[in-house]
Amino acid sequence: MVKITGGGHLDSIPTLFGGVITWTARAGARFVGLSSALEHQEQVISYLPLSHVAAQMIDIWLPLTLGVQIYFAQPDALKGSLVETMKEVRPTAFMGVPRVWEKMQEKMKSVGAKSSSLKRKIATWAKAVGLETNIKRMNGCTELPMNYRLARALVYKKVRKALGLDRCTKCFTGAAPIMKETLEYFLSLDIPIYELYGMSESSGPHTVSHPGCFKLTSCGREIMGCKTMISKPDSDGNGEVCFAGRHIFMGYLNMEDKTKEAIDSEGWLHSGDLGKHDSDGFLYITGRIKELIITAGGENIPPVAIEDSVKEAVPILSNVMLVGDKAKFLAMLVTLKASAGSPFLMGRSRQPLDMVQCNVNMETGDPEDDLTPEAIDFCRKLGSKASKVSQIIATKDPAVYAAIQKGITMVNDRAVSNAQKIQKWMILDKDFSINSGELGPTMKLKRPVVVKMYKQQIDQLYAVETPDAN
Repeated sequence: MVKITGGGHLDSIPTLFGGVITWTARAGARFVGLSSALEHQEQVISYLPLSHVAAQMIDIWLPLTLGVQIYFAQPDALKGSLVETMKEVRPTAFMGVPRVWEKMQEKMKSVGAKSSSLKRKIATWAKAVGLETNIKRMNGCTELPMNYRLARALVYKKVRKALGLDRCTKCFTGAAPIMKETLEYFLSLDIPIYELYGMSESSGPHTVSHPGCFKLTSCGREIMGCKTMISKPDSDGNGEVCFAGRHIFMGYLNMEDKTKEAIDSEGWLHSGDLGKHDSDGFLYITGRIKELIITAGGENIPPVAIEDSVKEAVPILSNVMLVGDKAKFLAMLVTLKASAGSPFLMGRSRQPLDMVQCNVNMETGDPEDDLTPEAIDFCRKLGSKASKVSQIIATKDPAVYAAIQKGITMVNDRAVSNAQKIQKWMILDKDFSINSGELGPTMKLKRPVVVKMYKQQIDQLYAVETPDAN
């Protein structure tokens, strides 16, 4: 691990480097309440690749802007060592991509399932108190009841310490959609996760949530000096999210046509994302235009909400991807929770909270065949004896397949039209990973890659026609 402290003298930088990204760093930092080194030493961890704008902002521009102290994690951070770095550094602010938070949640739930009956009862009580209290705080209530203070002493502080977050006052997430269930889980443990939203073309952040500006599943409000427009909203207020402000880039190098496509004549940057505002001006991202599935019947279907609903309904699922572009019905590829190890909780030695090791290829971080403890527990409750992904697929395990179908049916029952119902699904033999190419460096699903890699499986789903969903 390497530690570097920035200089914190922003005013002399813009003339040397240009004002766009340095302005964004300063405006964004002030908006979320990060302190300069002269006031309070902020400490953060670098572990994301610098090809990502979030990593550039955290690793380069915040240290230059505020004098943030940056700790560089080991090269194998996402294969297991990051948890050690977090416990050593105890960062004051931490940025985790959604998949990282989800993996943390899965591990903690697996550990909780192995606790004694008394500990499980205390944890269940504390999480109920934490969620209720924090939702009230989110809505403006400042009262901290006695049961919350007791739960904080018994549970919340211990969890934060075990995760290396005991000094962290701001936990962020961004780069991909995060499930509401994950946000609520950490909120119940008194760990609010604040969503960020932006693009490389906007130098990183555009809207941000923070302690004074926070709603579950919202990306917050615009940082100072930035504007948002919802272009061509539908009857529900959903339209393309467009940006304006000093943080917008000048254009793509030697690509005038692409620049004109991205920035319109009035200076608005078109994000390609679908979103809407609520009555308080909070931004919600509801999908991505390029990710829209357009069925053979012409219906536009944003896949993310359906995918998240399926994952919430079926706890044994790790990744899911909806398919059906130009097809007569929707189908879904699903993966089971296998022992790929959590990027944070997969440490080489026994961790606090009894965080167990997983069977994993430490060179590649690829998922292996063994189910996670949480997935095995799920199977046992169903009456299944399976402990491996291959066992479930080979035998088409009746209990597991029935449970998955039950969850999908529940989601289908809430669909707004028949075209948005999932007609078929298939379990893949291994989970998605960065190394195999289905996930990007921030663990965001790479849909075109998945479609190409699993073309044979997708073709199988559509080999036998089902009734027209439209």
